[in-house]
Amino acid sequence: MVAFYELQLILLVSSCLVFLLLEHLTSSWKRAAAASAKDHHADRLENGGNTIPVNALARLTQQYLLVYAVVMGADWLQGPYVYSLYREQYGMPERMVAVLFVTGFMSAGLTAPLVGVWADQHGRKKLCLVFCITYTFACLCINVPYLPVLFLGRLTAGVSTSILYSAFESWLVSSANSLTIPSSDLSTIFGRATLVNGFVATGAGVVSNQLVSWTRSFASPFIASGGLLVLAYFVIKSRWTENYGKGGGTTLGTVDPLQLRRLGQAWKIVRNDPILLAIGLTQTCFEGSMYLFVFVWVPSLQEASPSFPTVALPLGYIFSSFMISMMLGSLLYTAITSYIPPPSLGSHNESSLTLHAKLSSLVCALSALALALSTRSQSEKVRFWAFCAFEACVGMYYPVQGMLRGTLISNEHRATLSALFRVPLNVFVVVSLMTGVSSARNAVLSASSLMLALSAVMTAFVVVPKADDTTSPDTNVRPG
Repeated sequence: MVAFYELQLILLVSSCLVFLLLEHLTSSWKRAAAASAKDHHADRLENGGNTIPVNALARLTQQYLLVYAVVMGADWLQGPYVYSLYREQYGMPERMVAVLFVTGFMSAGLTAPLVGVWADQHGRKKLCLVFCITYTFACLCINVPYLPVLFLGRLTAGVSTSILYSAFESWLVSSANSLTIPSSDLSTIFGRATLVNGFVATGAGVVSNQLVSWTRSFASPFIASGGLLVLAYFVIKSRWTENYGKGGGTTLGTVDPLQLRRLGQAWKIVRNDPILLAIGLTQTCFEGSMYLFVFVWVPSLQEASPSFPTVALPLGYIFSSFMISMMLGSLLYTAITSYIPPPSLGSHNESSLTLHAKLSSLVCALSALALALSTRSQSEKVRFWAFCAFEACVGMYYPVQGMLRGTLISNEHRATLSALFRVPLNVFVVVSLMTGVSSARNAVLSASSLMLALSAVMTAFVVVPKADDTTSPDTNVRPG
C-alpha cells in the first residue's frame, strides 16, 4: 500500500497545482478589471475618498504570513509522529498515550481563558513570544523518555496551543483594525494563511518522513520543530508591533492577575448573544473533532491496513496528502468568496456575513458525513479518502471561522472570547479521549460526526437568518 499512498499524494499535488494556476489566472484577470474600474469603485473608506494604502495591506500580509508559516511549520512537523513516538518508540500502552494527549488538552482547556485575557491585557506580540519559548521547551521535553518529563512537556504544549490559536489571530485582526483595512481584504489574508498553512504542512509531512528515515527516530521532527520556533521568536521580535485589547498595556492587570472580572464580562457577552453561542458551539465541535482526528487517524488506518504491521504505513506521505486536501479546501473557499459580488454602496456586510455563515454550516455538515463514512467502512482506501475529505473541510473552516470571529467579535475581548470558546472544546476532547482508545475509537468518531451535524443545524437556524442584521462591533473594520 506504500505505492498507493505515493500515487495519491502525486494526484493530489497535481490537482492542487492546477487549481493554483487557475486561481492565479483568474486573480490576474480580476486585478486588471479592477484597475480599469478604480475611478468608479476602488477600496474607499466609508467617510469618503481616501483609499487604504496598498503598501500597508501588503506589509501586514507579509508580516503575518511569514510568522504564521514558521510557527505552523513547527507545529505540523510534530503531527505525523507524535502518536508513533509514544506508542512505538517509547513502547507505551495506548491508554497511557491517551492520558498524555489528555494532559495536553486539559492544560490547554484550563489556561485558554487566561491566555486570551493576558493577550488582550499584556499584548498579543508579547504572548506570541512566550509561545515560542514554551513550545520549544515542550519539544525538548518530548525527547526525554521519562514519564514525568513527558507530562511536563504535554502541559507546556497545551499552554502553547492555546496561545497559537488565539493570540496570533487576534494580533492580525487588531492590526487590520488599526489600519482600517476592509473586511474583504482581511478575508483574503485568512484565505492566504490557510493556503500557506497547507503548503507548509505538506512540506512538513515530507520533511518529517525523511527525518525519520534518516535518523531512525520518531523524535527527530521535534528537534527540527524547536529550531523553527527559535527562528519564529526572532522574526516576531524584530518585525511585529504590539497591540492590546481594551485597557491593555496598563497596570490594571496587576490588580486582578487572573482577570476574573474580564472573564465574567466576556461570558456575559456570549451568554446574551445567540450568534456568538452558535459560533462557540461550532468551534467546540469542529476543532474538538479535529484534535480527536489527530489521535485516531494513525491507528484507524493501521487497523484497516491488511499489510500492517509487516509493512509500515508511510505516515509522512499520508499526512502530506491530508495537508494537500486542506489546501484544496482553502482554494475552494477562495474561489467561492472571490465570485460573490460586493455589497452595494451604503450597505453593511450582508452578503459577506451570510455567505460565511452558510459556508460554516455546509463545512460542518460535510465533515460530519466524512467522519461517518470512515466509521462505516473497513476499507483502508475508503477511510483514507474520507479523512482527505475531512481535511478539505478543515481547509475551508479556518478562513470561514476566522472571518466570522473577526467580524462579529469586538477587539476589546477578541482574544478572551476566542480562548473562552476553547474551554468546552478541550472538555469535549478530554472526555472523548478517556473513552476513545481501541475499543471505542469508532464510537468517538461517530460522536464527533453527530456533534458536527448538530453544529451545522445550529448555524443554519441561528446564525444564517440573523447575519444580515448584524454589523461589526468594531466601527473601523470596513465591510468588504
